[in-house]
Amino acid sequence: MLDNLPRGTICIEDIEMGMSRYLRKQVTDRDIEMFAEVSTDHNPVHMDDDYAQDTIFEGRIAHGMLTAGLISAVIGEQLPGHGTVYMGQTLKFLAPVRPGDMVYAEVKVVDIDHGKRRVTLECHCSVDGKKVLIGEAKVLAPSRKFD
Repeated sequence: MLDNLPRGTICIEDIEMGMSRYLRKQVTDRDIEMFAEVSTDHNPVHMDDDYAQDTIFEGRIAHGMLTAGLISAVIGEQLPGHGTVYMGQTLKFLAPVRPGDMVYAEVKVVDIDHGKRRVTLECHCSVDGKKVLIGEAKVLAPSRKFD
């Protein structure tokens, strides 16, 4: 048995269909600036108010992958949590996220293969109840047993 699993980690032995977890985060100008620095994506639609005003978005927007990163945070910190290995992710961006928006990111278990420790999670992010991102993640969940 593994006794050093972090508190809050949900092992494959305890994961059930329909389980869900979420987080809420306000996206700030600083978040966008830091994401641009780390990713090297300095597209002016994210960085320049004047430029972005003349786009279809009529103002600056957060990087789509910054929003998707909130899904990763829920998976890596809550469900299944620490020790989870990402195997794949699909994403569809439905609407922009703007500086100041409060993003709600949620994952829900929709398939489990206990024998292979694989979990499929339905994922979405929303702002003010409107979905801005949908997708599906496949992960390898931690286990209390040694393989």
